[in-house]
Amino acid sequence: MRYKYVFFIISTLVILPGLYFLITSGLKLGIDFTGGSLLEYHFEKEINIDELKKYGQVVKSGDKTYILRTKPQEFQELQKLKSELAKLFGKFDVRREENVGPIIGQELKQKAILATIVACVAILIYISISFRKVPKPTSSFRFALSTIVALIHDVLLIVGVFAILGKFYNIEIDTLFVSALLTIIGFSVHDSIVVLDRVRENLTKFSGKKFSEIADISITQTLARSLNTSLTVVFVLVALLLFGGETIRYFTIALLVGVISGTYSSIFNALAFLTWWEEKLGH
Repeated sequence: MRYKYVFFIISTLVILPGLYFLITSGLKLGIDFTGGSLLEYHFEKEINIDELKKYGQVVKSGDKTYILRTKPQEFQELQKLKSELAKLFGKFDVRREENVGPIIGQELKQKAILATIVACVAILIYISISFRKVPKPTSSFRFALSTIVALIHDVLLIVGVFAILGKFYNIEIDTLFVSALLTIIGFSVHDSIVVLDRVRENLTKFSGKKFSEIADISITQTLARSLNTSLTVVFVLVALLLFGGETIRYFTIALLVGVISGTYSSIFNALAFLTWWEEKLGH
């Protein structure tokens, strides 16, 4: 914990690039939020993807299979588009055709933001209650707020990464991204609680020691467990990234970034912030 200010600087430097692009360019929203059509077709022969791109944004989702994102298509417009594609590229099978209206998209965006806020508030209340028996003068609210600090770090990092991907690679976010974000919030809190709960136990065992010393002891006791838990998840996510296909690639990337960030932030943000608070403002 003697290096906690170094950790704060590292975390800030990691977040700043994504935060810059988030503020200046924002996130590139997919049709789940803006409204539009998502069409997935499997062609019988290889096609020129550049010719397909003139109809909308294209992502290859499998062998001779492509996802085409366009403005909302009415029935007659869709039939006309399919006729043109058949003339250009030959026969194809329809794998998926989905339409999302702009009103539904706006509602989804509002609910996604609300879900994230509700999750953070619920976590703050839950941890404050769970740690209510922490030895005085330490308070359970400090433990809860330290967890939220780590959580905010993880959320900002993931959102910032996708702001960069949207800016330079036109990567859009959809409801899968929101699912990944909420999953990471849960994972981040779980990781932080493992460390902070050990701190709570050690405050009683080592009541004569400084808070920073107790924090270091707690890290040593929980580090192997935290790393082992995170690495097992990382191995699965890497396998999904390599073999899971195009449709879940960026969902997997979001989870992978979040898991690594959550493991880091539980020690170097949550615990470091709590230690700073206890030593500077706690008494």
